Amino acid sequence: MGRLTGRRCLITGAAQGIGRAIAERFSAEGARLLLADIDGRKVAEVAESLGQQACEADVSHKAQVEAMIAAAVAQLGGLDVLVNNAGITHAASLDELTEDDFDRVFATNLKSALWGAQAAARVMAPGSAIINMSSVNAVLAIPNQIPYVVSKGALKQLTNVTALALAAKGIRVNAIGPGSIETEMLAGILAEDDAARDRILSRTPLGRCGTPEEVAAVALFLASEDSSYVTGQTIYPDGGRLGLNYTVPVNRPA
Repeated sequence: MGRLTGRRCLITGAAQGIGRAIAERFSAEGARLLLADIDGRKVAEVAESLGQQACEADVSHKAQVEAMIAAAVAQLGGLDVLVNNAGITHAASLDELTEDDFDRVFATNLKSALWGAQAAARVMAPGSAIINMSSVNAVLAIPNQIPYVVSKGALKQLTNVTALALAAKGIRVNAIGPGSIETEMLAGILAEDDAARDRILSRTPLGRCGTPEEVAAVALFLASEDSSYVTGQTIYPDGGRLGLNYTVPVNRPA
């Protein structure tokens, strides 16, 4: 038996990257899944490959978040784990940032997790878990990623406050704050831009990027009974980045 056998799980942003890796790991551990993504075709393909179910949802809209939770209950017979993984970014200088772009990032990265927790908590039983996908940028900053950085900082506090709000119901709320993870997009940058690769690795004591599968392993811990006394925490799989106050030498392949 897997560590999530019989657990009913909803994962957002599950069509690719970290979300897909979490879906694959949860499925391998015996979970029953509803995979959600704004790209309905792609998430359906992922779900079919795993023998799981899928739904199309734009989590920046509260009504669609609530419909997604209702779909999970209808299709899975209940909900034990919610992974609020969907997220976007928008690069712009302070002078160039628009209100629409700021609101769009906040709606997807922060408000979706709030409304997801609210709707999920109404149907979850004691022992259930909510996992938010944060970032090292909850505590670090990148000057041209203002809405992303601010949304992830706020998500850290949302994790704290919802953990307190739901503790009496026996529902745990935690977050994961990845560092540089080699998703499809980052892998392309690393392969094509040596300077960018050097910048990323110089701030990573372990000397490499993480993998989506390594983030999925943290999600598995937080979704399982192994973390039954953990709530209100953000775990940072970041290769040591948050503790770094210097840069490290980069070894280039020959």
